Amino acid sequence: MPFEALPGEVRLLRRTVRSTLGQWGAQHAVDEAELVVTELATNVIKHVGEGAPATLVLEAKDGRLRVELHDMSPVLPPMEGGRPKACDAECGRGLHLLASMSTSWGSLPMERGKAVWCELSLMADAVCTRAGRAAAMLETYRGLVGARGAVGGVRSRVNQEAAVTLIADLLVWFSLQGSDPDDALARAQLLYESGEAAA
Repeated sequence: MPFEALPGEVRLLRRTVRSTLGQWGAQHAVDEAELVVTELATNVIKHVGEGAPATLVLEAKDGRLRVELHDMSPVLPPMEGGRPKACDAECGRGLHLLASMSTSWGSLPMERGKAVWCELSLMADAVCTRAGRAAAMLETYRGLVGARGAVGGVRSRVNQEAAVTLIADLLVWFSLQGSDPDDALARAQLLYESGEAAA
C-alpha cells in the first residue's frame, strides 16, 4: 500500500492492517500489528520527512506476519549489537518498542531507499502452547528412538519423520488398548481443526 508519510495517513494504515488481518483470520494480532505500523510510519515522518512517499507491505507466511515499510531514504536505523542503538529522548524509542514486540526485525538497503521490517507471530496463545508441547515431546521421542540431531532444514525433516513415527506408534498403542486407531485419528483431526487446546 503506497502512502504519503503524513500523520493523517497513519490512521488509514491502521485501518488497512485491521481489515487485512481480519480477512486472514488473524484478529488476535491486530493490536500489535497496528502499533508496529504506527511506529514505523511515525519514524518515516520524523526521520525521512513529512509527506515523503512510502509503501507498507504485509505478508503472512509460516505462522508469522511480516510488516515492511519502504521509504526513499538510504539511511538505515542505527544498530548496536543487533539492537537499536541507545540514544536520548525520542530518538530510537519506536525502534526499541519494535524490537521488543517482534520475533525478529531489521532493515535492508534497497535500490532506492530502504525497507525496515519486522515479523510478528500469527499464532494464537493456545496454538503456541500446543506447538511448544509437540516440540518438547518430539525432542524426548527422538531421544528414545535414537534419532540424531541436525541443523536447519535437515533438523526440520528429521523432526517431521520423528513426528510421523510417533503418530504411528500412538496408533499401535490405541490398537493394543482395544481402541480403533481410525477413530483416534478422526478425533485428533477434529481437535486440530477446532483450534482448542488439548486438556
